[in-house]
Amino acid sequence: MGANSSQSLARQASAVEPPELQTDRPYPRLWMPKQVLFTPAALDQPWGQQILERVDRLALPIKILSKNRITGLRGDTVGDTYRNAKQTLAVVVAPPGQLKLGPIPPSADWQFHLAQGCPAHCQYCYLAGSLQGPPVIRAYANLPEILDNLQHYSSSHRHTSFEVSCYTDPLGIEHLTGSLAQCIRHFGTQESAHLRWVSKFDHVEALIDLPHNGHTRCRFSVNAKSVSQFLEGGTATIAQRLRALRELALPPSRGGGGYPVGLVIAPIIPIDQWQQEYGALFNHIEQALDFDCDLTFELISHRFTPGSKAILEQWYPNSRLSLAEEGRSIKRNKFGGIKYLYDSSTIQSLKAFFESEIAHRFPRARLLYWT
Repeated sequence: MGANSSQSLARQASAVEPPELQTDRPYPRLWMPKQVLFTPAALDQPWGQQILERVDRLALPIKILSKNRITGLRGDTVGDTYRNAKQTLAVVVAPPGQLKLGPIPPSADWQFHLAQGCPAHCQYCYLAGSLQGPPVIRAYANLPEILDNLQHYSSSHRHTSFEVSCYTDPLGIEHLTGSLAQCIRHFGTQESAHLRWVSKFDHVEALIDLPHNGHTRCRFSVNAKSVSQFLEGGTATIAQRLRALRELALPPSRGGGGYPVGLVIAPIIPIDQWQQEYGALFNHIEQALDFDCDLTFELISHRFTPGSKAILEQWYPNSRLSLAEEGRSIKRNKFGGIKYLYDSSTIQSLKAFFESEIAHRFPRARLLYWT
C-alpha cells in the first residue's frame, strides 16, 4: 500500500472514530503471502485472471503450476509444513462437491465458500482438523459459478441466509481476491437472499460504498484483550476491528457504509478476572457503536475435539491456551464424535454475564444464539 493510500485511510479513520478507538497503526493489517500459486484450471477462469492481475499489481511472487494439484508444501517438521502453507495463497477451482451446500445452524441457513484456509494464526483455530493436508489458503477462481449456484438454495417465500466465513476469513484475503466485494454486489441484487461474513481483519475501505441494499451483515470476531493479544496472531487488534465495524455501520451521511453489522464474541474463555476483561471489551464496543444501528451478537464458548487438540498442540506447542480435558464436559454428535465443553456451572456463569451485559448496554440489539 502506498503512502498516499495510508494517509487517506488515516484521515478517514480519524474522521469517524472516537478518540478511544484510535490506534498507533492507522492503516489496515494486510496479509501478504510469500508465494501465490495458480493452477492451470484457475487461469482458465475469468475470475482467476482477475486475481492474477491483483497479485501481480502487488508485486507478489507468482508461480504457475503445471498441474491442478498443490504440492511441495510439506517440510521436514510439522512446524515447517505449517509455516510453508500459511505463507502460501493457492488459486484453484472449487471442486464440484463445493456446489452442494450444507446447512450451518445456528449461523445461517446455508454455507458456501470463497476459499478454504485462513491467513490468521489463532491458537484455538476451529479449522484445525476440519481441512485436509497442510493449512494452505486456497482461493476459488470459479466465483461466478459459485454465486450462480446459490439460486438453487434461495427461497422465494422467505429470507434465506448464506454464511461465507466457515472455512476462511474472507476479509483477510479480500485485497488479493476481490471476491467478498463481488459477493456483496451479488447479494445486493437478490430479493430474499442475505449474506453473512465475519472477520478478524480490518481492511474495509473497498466495501464502504458498495450497493449492498442492506442484504449483507458484516460481523467482526472480538474477544477480551488477553485472549486476542496472546492467541490471535497475525490479526488486526480489537480496536482496529471495532473501528472497521464502526465505518461499515455508520450511515452514508456520516461517511460510513450503512450496513447491518454484528459482533461474534468467540471463543469465550473464563480467563483470570474474566468479568473485568470482558466488561472492558463491552466498554470499547459501546464507544465504537455510539449511534443507532442494526446490531446482532453471537456468543460462542470455547470448545475443542480430540482431533483439533492433537493438531493445535503441534502447530502451537508453546500456547497459553489450555486444552486440558479435565473439568470439561463431553458433547457427542449423532456420528459419535465428541467435543470438550466447559462444565455446566461455568457455562451458566458465562452465559448469564454476557446476556446481562448485552441487554443492559445494547437493548435494541438482537442476541442470535449462545453456543
